[in-house]
Amino acid sequence: MSQSTLDYAIWLAKASNAHLVGIFLDEFIYRSYSVYNVILTADDPEELMKELDGKDQTKRDEAVQKFKSACRKGGISFSVHRDKSIAIQELKHESMFADLVIINEYETFTKYAEDSPTDFVKDLLGDVQCPVLVVPKEFKPIDKIVLLYDGRPSSLYAIKMFSYLFGALRELPVEVYTVKDHYMGSLRVPDNRLMKEFIERHFTAAIYTVTKGNAEEQITSYLRAYKENQLVVLGAYLRSEMSRLFKTSMADILMKELDTPLFIAHK
Repeated sequence: MSQSTLDYAIWLAKASNAHLVGIFLDEFIYRSYSVYNVILTADDPEELMKELDGKDQTKRDEAVQKFKSACRKGGISFSVHRDKSIAIQELKHESMFADLVIINEYETFTKYAEDSPTDFVKDLLGDVQCPVLVVPKEFKPIDKIVLLYDGRPSSLYAIKMFSYLFGALRELPVEVYTVKDHYMGSLRVPDNRLMKEFIERHFTAAIYTVTKGNAEEQITSYLRAYKENQLVVLGAYLRSEMSRLFKTSMADILMKELDTPLFIAHK
């Protein structure tokens, strides 16, 4: 169980007076051990598998109790779902009825460690039915919001969804960050007047930063320089499978390069 995911979830649920659902993906084919190795090495494979399955079940039950205890201590409304079928499909289905999914960037259903973002997280982000907050390994209270905005509807959609869900965080410092190509003359925010009117209606105060250059390089280096714990809002994860073969998602890059929460939303 990811402690940082639990900490972020409870912190945000308390700030937003939200109901928190703990989704425990008890996939029926997933085991913490190798069935193949047990069959090859054990004197009584059936008995050993029964013992190991019991230990796995105990670990799952303990995780549920830990979640319940933390929610009660935090004084938040909560419920628990224990889904038994294929983990990724169960989570995607749950997302149809959720306002937000909070998940650790290293979440995986393999027995070996994966770099961030894992295949499980990338699969989820490619076909999820609500916004996702991808959180790092370590919890820190959020002290700043950075809204990545490039003038496209997808980036504005993510900002809208964040503002609808987290009005309780609007008192935090907010920065709208835009990167333009070198050939674009103005350093004004795209749709400057409309965008600033929109931001003023949703956030108490915001500053605007516009730079020029390669978006991936500029955004990564700018965000990396901040030493506290900012939450970054971005859109447009969803692309065709062919597109993903040739261009890495900005979300993928930020998960690899930064240890900061990412709020990702796409239509």
